[in-house]
Amino acid sequence: MKIKPANILFLFLISILSFSCIDKGQTVDALFEKDVKAIAEYIENSDMVNVKEFIDPLTGVSVIWQEVSNSKVKITRGDTISTDYTGKLLNDVVFDSSIEAIAKANNIFNSQRRYVPLRFPTSVGNFPSVVIPGFEYGLIQLELGDKATILLPSEQGYGNNPPAGIPLNAPLIFEVNLIEVKAGPNS
Repeated sequence: MKIKPANILFLFLISILSFSCIDKGQTVDALFEKDVKAIAEYIENSDMVNVKEFIDPLTGVSVIWQEVSNSKVKITRGDTISTDYTGKLLNDVVFDSSIEAIAKANNIFNSQRRYVPLRFPTSVGNFPSVVIPGFEYGLIQLELGDKATILLPSEQGYGNNPPAGIPLNAPLIFEVNLIEVKAGPNS
């Protein structure tokens, strides 16, 4: 069997393209390490109030409480929760908020949008969350009435598929106020 020069050229180009698409600095593990380091630096250099903290080394999600309510009302998977939130990048650029005044102050106001607390059922069983994983995971650590900052690596946020206004693989910050927990079927 004779190999045609066109086939050799095709195989050569495919192997070059395959290897050129892999950026060793952008592997999932490398991105995770970079994000966790950036989040730790942000927390260290921040002047945010820290009355309590939770850091999950497996997910990289950090929760820093500004106010602890001691309400004893915890979230169970399947509960419907409501929260006011402000989403930011690690450079403190606000990309979203449920609060109209914050949206206006950061030039992201949309007159077609209703500025109300985000309300959603938490994930349960095989039903995935309707929000990004790190956001829900951080909120589940809170009690009703808590105010906290949730910091998450890009893998727990939008990763390499962000909406407009958020860079690829960007760690995210969410300032949240948990204002309602409505018991779901598991409660």
